[in-house]
Amino acid sequence: MHQPDCLALARFLEFLLLFMLCAFFETLCGSFGSRLYAHKMEYILKFSELEKYFGKTNFTDLKVFEGETTLRKFIASMLSYYPWWIVQLYRIRKLLVGILGLVRHEEPEELPNLKPEDVSFAAGESVTFFIVRCAKEDLFWVSETPDDKHLKAYFGVIKEPIGNSVNRFYVITTVFYKHWTGPIYFNLIRPFHHLVVARMAKYGLTH
Repeated sequence: MHQPDCLALARFLEFLLLFMLCAFFETLCGSFGSRLYAHKMEYILKFSELEKYFGKTNFTDLKVFEGETTLRKFIASMLSYYPWWIVQLYRIRKLLVGILGLVRHEEPEELPNLKPEDVSFAAGESVTFFIVRCAKEDLFWVSETPDDKHLKAYFGVIKEPIGNSVNRFYVITTVFYKHWTGPIYFNLIRPFHHLVVARMAKYGLTH
């Protein structure tokens, strides 16, 4: 086997292993998360303006993290996380564009190293490729992913102070299907979603 073929095979096997780990991680999240979901949502929906983004959805993922950081700094660090394997996810999406007729989005060459002051809380402004939809300083930040014909997705962070300079961060993703290709596309990438969000949040708490 030629060297390029060996490298391609190695990359494929590496990515297949990552997919299997993501699927396993998703199963764990689902088994434990459902028992705590109602309690988590109770706090989030205290903010009535968030119901339109996180109410009746086709898919909701809610994760909770705690740390001694601010809402702005947490978001800025999360959105600056850009490891090599996220690049591979963009390449997978590029393959699906032609198959499912998705809207073509340019793959970012590099995400900026955001500072807290770079995170806009003004509706309609962009933070990296997210569009801010609803935000209140030091309380919550809700954004929308770039427009697609197959689904609409929101990504948000809600802060709850719990004392001694520690904050609890509710990181929530919701998906609304707009086309029959929506659930097909999302279920293909869903195993990766849990890993990506968890790693982003961990990075947000430590940088």
